[in-house]
Amino acid sequence: MDLTLRRVELAFETPLQTAYGELRSRELFEVTLTDEEGVEGRGEAAPLEPYDGVSLKRTLDALMAHQRALAGRPPEGATLLDACRAADDLPQALAAIDMALWDLAGRRAGRPVCELLSSSPAASIPVNASIATTEPGAAARAAAGAAKDGYTCVKLKVGVGDDEARVAAVRSAIGAQTALRLDANGAWSVDQAVSVLGVLAGHALELVEEPVQGLDATRELRERVPVRIAIDETAAQAGALTARVADAVCLKISRCGGIGGLLAAASLVRSSGAEIYLSSTYDGPLGIAAAVHAAAALAPLPPCGLATLDLFAQAAPTALAIARGAISVPSGAGLGV
Repeated sequence: MDLTLRRVELAFETPLQTAYGELRSRELFEVTLTDEEGVEGRGEAAPLEPYDGVSLKRTLDALMAHQRALAGRPPEGATLLDACRAADDLPQALAAIDMALWDLAGRRAGRPVCELLSSSPAASIPVNASIATTEPGAAARAAAGAAKDGYTCVKLKVGVGDDEARVAAVRSAIGAQTALRLDANGAWSVDQAVSVLGVLAGHALELVEEPVQGLDATRELRERVPVRIAIDETAAQAGALTARVADAVCLKISRCGGIGGLLAAASLVRSSGAEIYLSSTYDGPLGIAAAVHAAAALAPLPPCGLATLDLFAQAAPTALAIARGAISVPSGAGLGV
């Protein structure tokens, strides 16, 4: 199996403000696997060092180790993904190999990946609108536009700027029928989160994602605030998926090591009684497509954070277009993009 890769940079249309700093562009690696018959499957490695602590160099090193592993013959009884995992088990790099293998399998079968994952996949996935601006008036206008376009859920970054004014303005703009989700990226201590969420809870929040960092802090906060709590970054910690510290868990293709790893993680979370939804780490088109196929197999789900391609200056593939707050699952063979 031949593995080639290339580095890609996607520029954000507008610099993105987060609790871990400003993002102006997104760098990732696209990989292509080619089998003996010349059939190709593509995947994407999308580390985001300020978010997951994984650098592009570390990811490239892992992918080069995978390239060497795939050039040889896997040990008896081992899969190609097993061989890559033995060479380097970095999830962000394994995700690229995993989705490329699924893409290859779908192309060989002439079927979309979701049909390989489930006998009855969903046809479309509801997604939340992501509001990038921190200025309250601009955020309110963007959120109102999203609601008019059919989004049933709007997500705001908090822990940056005037959170109270921005949340109030957005809630007023979208009305009571549209869900409002917040993401703090672990910006607060427990006491800070109690204070801030005591005020923001009055705006009828669907949930607050990663308000604090760590299992112990999340468990304590959940007992002290009147809002639903989700974990995201904290979900990477050992035992987090079944820890029962949150009402919901945000799963990501990159962090889970690909489609297979995400489906396994979803099973663990659901066994604990928590809700799941999928989200992007500002992935490129291949990562979004992989997540959409996985979501189709796991449906029904709450709105997922996969409507992020529109944040880039580059146009999104038509196969991943959003209509009335949902992404139709690509119908082409493999990942369909």
